[in-house]
Parts: sequence; C-alpha cells; structure tokens
Amino acid sequence: MEEGKTKEGKEAVVLTLIIAEASLETIPKELLRNRDVLRHARLRGISPRFMLLDRSYHHHAMLKLQDGERRGRPDIVHFALLETLGTPLNLEGLLKIRVHTLQNFVIEVSPEVRLPKNYLRFKGLIEQLFRYGKVPPEPGGKPLMILKRQSLRELMEEMKPSLTVGLTTEGAPITLTELACRLKEEKEPAVLVGGFPRGHFSDGTKGMLQALYRIDPASLETSVVVSRLIYAFEKAIGIEDKRFKAMLS
Repeated sequence: MEEGKTKEGKEAVVLTLIIAEASLETIPKELLRNRDVLRHARLRGISPRFMLLDRSYHHHAMLKLQDGERRGRPDIVHFALLETLGTPLNLEGLLKIRVHTLQNFVIEVSPEVRLPKNYLRFKGLIEQLFRYGKVPPEPGGKPLMILKRQSLRELMEEMKPSLTVGLTTEGAPITLTELACRLKEEKEPAVLVGGFPRGHFSDGTKGMLQALYRIDPASLETSVVVSRLIYAFEKAIGIEDKRFKAMLS
C-alpha cells in the first residue's frame, strides 16, 4: 500500500474522533469557596480557579452540583487519549482528535503530542491548558494542544464532516467491521464517543448526528470504545497489512 493510499489504491481516509461532552473542566464558580476544594487547592499550592474538578477529591463538594454525576472525570479523557495517540492510525497521520467538553470548550490535540501516562502529571498539563489556552504556553513554539471556547455545533460547522455518527447504547446494533467499512467509503467521516461516566448524549448532540450506533450489548468504557474503533478502521483501510509488509521488507 502506497503512502496515503488505501489497499484499494484510493486516497486514504482521515478519521476524525471527537470525545464529546467530556467531563473535563476547572472548578466551577459555585464551588470556588467550598472548604474541601480550598483545602485541596492549598495542599497543591494552586488557586482553586485553575484546578481541575475531580470527583476523586471533590466528591462531597459535587453532591449538589447541577449534572454532577456527569462531571469531574478527567481520567476518562486521559485514558482515551492514551489509547488513541499511540495507534498506527495516528502514526500514519490518518487520525484527527478533538475533545469537546460539557462546558463547550474544544481541545485540538496534535498527533505529535506525547501525553504523560501519570494521571497527576496529565491533570497538571490540562490545568496549564485551561489557564493559558495552549501547551506549551511559551510563544513561538508549535502548540501540542490548543483550547478554545467552541460549541459542538460550531466545531461541526468548522470541520464539515461528510458523515457524523455517534456510538451509544441507544443506537442501532452494528459490528465494528461493518461500521469501519462504511466509514472508509466517506471523504471525511467523524465519530463521536461520549467522554462522560454515565448517561447518554444530550438531545442537542444527538440532533447533529446522522446515525447512532451500538457496538456491544454492554456499556463499554470510552477508552475501550476508541481503541476498538480505531483498530477496526485500521484493518478496513489496510494499515495492518501495510505495516506487516513493512516489517518484512
């Protein structure tokens, strides 16, 4: 398979993966004076307004928070990004990654970024991103992640995918092989995977999708979904065969 070509000789399709409605945010204003939050901020030596909301540390503070059950889970995005960035699909330059948050921020993730595997270091990196809008924050360098205020609809209008589907337990059953074969026939396909711990996509998000699919009887974790999706897509466009032949040459 030639560089940038599928096994059928077509131009290779770039898959856009959007981790949507992600539970990733800094401490909301209604919790900035909470005792548990302030205590945690003092221990870390950081202002609470620059600190990520994390249920592991702020569970009691979040009990009365609106939509609290869907918030404060940075680990979901961390694990999902670790699963995607090291894949052959990303190494081949055929994957775009965006993270859309519940609070309507969008993170553009460079395919070249090497995220820390340590969760606390990852949180520090994302806190820096929310504070400065990009990482690294120094001027002149190439940003590895960029944060901007943007709704999911605005992101869709900007990217203009030819097909947009969401993976959810509310969707129509489909095998990953069949889904990957459908995606590879598109010019610019996009797949949304939920970045929240429970529940479903909002009605507003579902209204932007052309199809909803379910890939398993169980409700799989986000990191499992993205890794299986990417592998199925790699097989469909021939990356597995291409890289196997490269090992033999």
